[in-house]
Amino acid sequence: MDILGIIGSSRKSGNTDLLVRKVLEGAEALGVSTRAIRLSDYGISHCTGCEGCAAGFRCVMDDGMQEIYPLLEDAEGLVIGSPTYFYNVSGLAKNFLDRLYCREFFDPQDRSVWLGLNEVTGMKYAVTVAVCEQKTAEDMGFTTETLARGVAAVGYRVVDSVEGYHVFSRGEVKKKPEIMERAFEAGEKLARTLHLRERVREIMKM
Repeated sequence: MDILGIIGSSRKSGNTDLLVRKVLEGAEALGVSTRAIRLSDYGISHCTGCEGCAAGFRCVMDDGMQEIYPLLEDAEGLVIGSPTYFYNVSGLAKNFLDRLYCREFFDPQDRSVWLGLNEVTGMKYAVTVAVCEQKTAEDMGFTTETLARGVAAVGYRVVDSVEGYHVFSRGEVKKKPEIMERAFEAGEKLARTLHLRERVREIMKM
């Protein structure tokens, strides 16, 4: 698997689900392998701020996130999507982002000095997907920003962001081909980014 899709909506085959999968479809069209998971299938608890991860950079909570961490490690790309709930990401998506805290490393004397895991092991790449019932960016609020900043903090460079406005009913986004095409193109861009990295690596070996 090259790219992992994270669906932060409880609605199966809903608009967020469809758009995340459309991004993955765009990546697959350029020969990249993908996998999609729905956070609602994993039983993820909220971060308690216990700092148990500080000793070994691993979350000590034994729940569904322990199944997701290895998937994140295996994948070079990430597609993360959420519907807009009250001007921000869903509770599912927020729990997931909060539980990435264990993948940040802090200087013990100065916590303003920190690194994301992927900054140490190798930069990775992401696309965000945000869905909103209303028609404007103002009504979407902070959904895209929360997704982007959350994954950037642990070492993902966000190469594209897809926003689907004025969709609410299950599957309604399929009636908006311009949004579906936008998602497909974002997947192609993510795949091209991964391909470009491999080309650069080959050049560096010369």
